[in-house]
Amino acid sequence: MLLVADVGNTNVVIGVYDGAKLIVDWRLSTRGALTADECALMLGHLLRSRELDVAGIRGVAISSVVPALTGAFEAAGRSLFDVEPLVVTARTPTGMKIRYQDPDQVGADRIVNAVAAKELYGVPAIVVDLGTAITFDVISQEGEYIGGAIAPGIEASVDALFRRAARLPRVDLRVPQSAIATTTEDSIRSGVVLGIASLIDGMVERLLSELGERAEVVATGGLADLIVPQTRTIARVDRHLVLSGLRLIHERVCGMPSDR
Repeated sequence: MLLVADVGNTNVVIGVYDGAKLIVDWRLSTRGALTADECALMLGHLLRSRELDVAGIRGVAISSVVPALTGAFEAAGRSLFDVEPLVVTARTPTGMKIRYQDPDQVGADRIVNAVAAKELYGVPAIVVDLGTAITFDVISQEGEYIGGAIAPGIEASVDALFRRAARLPRVDLRVPQSAIATTTEDSIRSGVVLGIASLIDGMVERLLSELGERAEVVATGGLADLIVPQTRTIARVDRHLVLSGLRLIHERVCGMPSDR
């Protein structure tokens, strides 16, 4: 089996594959500090909670945008599973050429998402990831990563709003009945949920215009299920896109995990 982990600023997403089949996955809150031992204990507990044998993990693939945690997950993979984890970076031979001016500036999660979109949905493609930031990643007809855009994420935007506007109440995010709201709570929901959906539509339309051709638009991320139904430009949601990308990259670089 293959264990994959995407370490983000807000969430850590972990999955286990048996061949090409995702058999279990978890979405956890990111902790600011975690030692390798704590990480190993957490991974072991997660596996045992689903009656999975630690000894059955034959490969580990990691993407991380949290440098303080990258080493902990890498070391935990070595100590717990006795394998050398694959940590994806811009220098990993993923099979996708990166056209960024400085490829090392591209987040590992963006690279992994782009590889998955190319392999699973074809090219050209645009990936919209609704995470801590909202990222837009564009893959050309030639299958190359050619760039994208970054906007403030939903939760980050809401937190900033409440910090700077003391009288505004904190609300749960859900779709309002209409854009013209008649309560403060629904006004916030309208501005955030429908406003972010409009931002996404506007950016996707700009990206498509610059690309000069139609493209498959795929959304992923923890809040995609809330926002995407309010958009008109996104064709599909794949909540496991980053996990699929890690599996595909691991297979390309390391081959399929085999029994020892």
